[in-house]
Amino acid sequence: MADRVGLALPDFAPGTVWLVGAGPGDPGLLTLHALNGLAQADAVVYDALVADEILALTRGDALREFAGKRGGKPSPKQRDISERLVELAREGKRVLRLKGGDPFVFGRGGEEALALVAAGIPFRIVPGVTAGLGGLAYAAIPATTRDTNNAVILATGHKASDREHDHDWRALARTNLPIVIYMGMTFLDRIASELIAGGLSPDTPVAIVTEATTVRQRVLITRLDRAHEDAVEQRLRAPAMVAVGSIVALQPVLAPFAITLRGGA
Repeated sequence: MADRVGLALPDFAPGTVWLVGAGPGDPGLLTLHALNGLAQADAVVYDALVADEILALTRGDALREFAGKRGGKPSPKQRDISERLVELAREGKRVLRLKGGDPFVFGRGGEEALALVAAGIPFRIVPGVTAGLGGLAYAAIPATTRDTNNAVILATGHKASDREHDHDWRALARTNLPIVIYMGMTFLDRIASELIAGGLSPDTPVAIVTEATTVRQRVLITRLDRAHEDAVEQRLRAPAMVAVGSIVALQPVLAPFAITLRGGA
């Protein structure tokens, strides 16, 4: 495709690292730069949420190494992953670090870039579609509209068990802006309680989107005071995005006419 339209895509130099976003799941959301990198890479270090269909786009002789981090399960340490990227690059390989979503949106891409700088390794950032925007779009939830909001908050719920390092959810609630929460399922009950304590109405609409942009995507529309209970009842599991606020009210209006990955409206 790039050849047909005359695009000059960059060469992947040996001894360098590309930090590449794979998007939220659907291989069709890969960028041309991501495809170009996958076609040239000698080594691909990939995350847990990268689809098999995307890994299949790598060179047949490329080294593939799993470096996924999943909450509550044994996972590689971030320091070990960063050191492995440096090691592979120093071997003269074209190293592609493949991350779900966007590497700079809760993807620890910044940490890995800093490690490469410290080691003197040149790198390229290839942004990807982040689940907090693309995943919601596939669920027929716009991140912003002129009639609902002029800003949106992206937050992670990963540290909701650590009160010292957690967000001030009550302060976020007082902004009255829609909040899109990554990695929020484990502590959804506490997060919802804090948002209500911060002033959000218990009946604030909430959407939970699991396995976004894949054929296994599920969307639950509920309210803030029932979000955790309904998620448990419906047996929803991570990976999931949680949207809270006015933008969710548009989903039932848009969804009946939205063409899905299964091809129907």
